[in-house]
Amino acid sequence: MSDARESDGSTRAELHPYADPAGVAPDLDPNYDPCRDNTVRTIGVMGSAGGDLSVEIRRRCYDLGVAIAQAGCTLITGACPGLPYDAARGAKAAGGLSIGISPALSRSEHVFRYESPVEKFDVIIYTGSGLMGREVDNIHSSDIVIIVGGRSGTLGEFAIAYDEGKLIGILAHTAGIADHLPEIVPKIHKHTGARLIYEADPKVLVDRCIDVYRAEHYRHPSVFAEAPG
Repeated sequence: MSDARESDGSTRAELHPYADPAGVAPDLDPNYDPCRDNTVRTIGVMGSAGGDLSVEIRRRCYDLGVAIAQAGCTLITGACPGLPYDAARGAKAAGGLSIGISPALSRSEHVFRYESPVEKFDVIIYTGSGLMGREVDNIHSSDIVIIVGGRSGTLGEFAIAYDEGKLIGILAHTAGIADHLPEIVPKIHKHTGARLIYEADPKVLVDRCIDVYRAEHYRHPSVFAEAPG
């Protein structure tokens, strides 16, 4: 029975791997070592959800989303309007995967209370954590964090990413917090292992961030993890 063919030509065992005890695979690959994995899976874009956003900056954020998708990475944003949403538009236009992490606890609250979009997201995760709580999930879920423009919320996301030693790209000349980070960072006087990359061209920024992550930054754990046993 396990070799019976389904309508698409596959065997029943392929479609139902648990039908036969021999088809049950271990849940954890014992050979996988996250400390040796330099794959960039997710890139988060954090930035201005409102305010005075110029057409030129919005266009570059769209191009940023395109570059992330073309690099084979999944885009993560706070599922908000503004510059992160422009990146989501670009990622979807380029055939990429777009994930939004919402402060709301439901789609209705997301749309009516937070006045945030639903389109251009393949998945929206409803955290119910509010705007500040959602920021932590944004950063933890991103291998690389990119800052564009930004106000107080973006500054909070940058602070979390910096404190946790993330690789942080800054899309230069996008106004807001992004353009003030060269002044702010030297005043922090705290070494966390975070690495900052400034670049005005969206594609060059994405490429540089991925190169640095793959070459070295993947070795730096973004959060503390105790070794098993």
